Amino acid sequence: MSKPINFYYARPDARSVSLIGDFNGWNPNSLPMQRRVDGWWSIQVPLTHGHHQYLFLVDGTPTLDPRSAGTVQVDGYSKASLIAVS
Repeated sequence: MSKPINFYYARPDARSVSLIGDFNGWNPNSLPMQRRVDGWWSIQVPLTHGHHQYLFLVDGTPTLDPRSAGTVQVDGYSKASLIAVS
């Protein structure tokens, strides 16, 4: 069973922001985020119970979420943000 989780990233000067993680196979094209009028980027993703690893791709650069619950080491990237879904 999944639960809708909202992701937000503040970067009004970015041209594009995408969400990548273990929940989408780290695919840079599957979850493009939408820019809001206030300059924040957002997306809602259904996630299952447990811990999930993710990064934001800001203009193609992997970026940690400064508001995440923590970070972990992952293959292919030095670190990823961590979110717990209950």
